[in-house]
This record gives sequence, structure tokens and C-alpha cells, in this order.
Amino acid sequence: MTADSRPDRAAPVVNCVVLRAVGRLEALLWQRRKAPQADAWALPGGFVGMGEPLETAARRHLLGKVGVRDVAHLEQLNTSSDGGRDGAPWLIDTIYLALVPSDAEPELPPDTRWHPVDDLPQVAFGHATAIDLARRRLAGKLSYSNIAFALMPPRFTLRELAEVYAGVLGTRVSPTHLGRVLTRDGVMAPTGGHRSAGRSGGRPAEEYAFQERELVISRPLAAFRTLAPAVAGR
Repeated sequence: MTADSRPDRAAPVVNCVVLRAVGRLEALLWQRRKAPQADAWALPGGFVGMGEPLETAARRHLLGKVGVRDVAHLEQLNTSSDGGRDGAPWLIDTIYLALVPSDAEPELPPDTRWHPVDDLPQVAFGHATAIDLARRRLAGKLSYSNIAFALMPPRFTLRELAEVYAGVLGTRVSPTHLGRVLTRDGVMAPTGGHRSAGRSGGRPAEEYAFQERELVISRPLAAFRTLAPAVAGR
């Protein structure tokens, strides 16, 4: 096989954009120690085993490489091929979006760290593009689904939820308006519990919970409007 020819078989790999929202939106990256792109940061992932489902491979690498098991939502983002540069094998790379609740505390390896998506370090292999795609996918789904459940603990206040929306969307969000919309749509409901006001005083904050802890489309027409510009090629 010549240097310019493709290998007989492509190697399937998965990489995961792991996001959490703790006042700001953060992505989980690990630092490479070897070439190519030594010292750059990369998405967790790896090769897919023979006959292994892609989602199974993604969860295996998340647990085995970066210690993440509390994935509340996992979905495919994109699949692309990479043409064996510098003698590397021909890869078919499937990117996953993995969402982790804010109260999850995985035991991360020393070479792994959370980074603000608005202030990323040097990122390897074009993975910064995948992180941007993941953020845009998440922001779009916030407008027509209950996907924020995957970023929240079981119980939360409206202010905490609004901070998560703001971290993803990059703009201020009114807790009162957000709560009104999501309760009206049946996405979440008050639990009857209250959060202590603490030293700041004031009224105790009402606690809420999502009605479902799996993805539900709450506004189908909003989903269509989100997709329409891409479909129209605008």
C-alpha cells in the first residue's frame, strides 16, 4: 500500500463532548502526553470494539478513561471520516454529546479537567469544532424540549435553572419567566419543598423538579423552527 492510498478497512472511533453547567458551561477534556499534538487537550474517546454498539463504546470510554458514569443524556452529534494523515489509520469518528448533572462529582484522572467552553485551552484534532456543535445543539434543544433535566439535580430552584440556561445560551434569563413557561408546558412542577434563604434572608425559594428524567419534546413546532434555517440552507 502506498503512502497516498487508504487502508483496506476504516477504524471506527467515538469521541464525547461531555458538558456540565455550574454557573458556566464547561467541557471535560484530557491532556495528551504523546504525539501527535502532545500537550494539547482532547475529547475523551477511543476505538470501537469489533461488533460493539457505538453508544456502548462511548460509555465504556467515558468510564474507563475519565471516570464519568453519571451521564444523564447521551446522543449522537456527528459522524465524519479522517483520511489517515501522517501515516495514521483512516478513521470514522462519531461524536457524542454527553450531559452530566451539576451535582455529579466524578473522580477525574490527573490529566483530565473541566474547562469553560468560552475559554478553551489549545484543543487537538479539531475537537473545538465538536464542542461548538454540541453547545449549539444543546442551546437549540433548550427551546423545545426538557433537555435541561440532564444538567440539573433532582430538585432545584428557578434561579439555579435560569443560571444553567444562561450558561448555555450566553445571555441573561429571567427565572420568573422561565419558570412560567416550563410549568405551563408541563415540563416541570413545584415539589412542595423550599430552599432555606440562608444568611441573605428573604423568602425561602420554592423547589421544582422535571416531570420526566429523559428527553421529551415539549414544543414540536419550536423544534421545526430551529431546524428550518439549516434545512433551507440559510
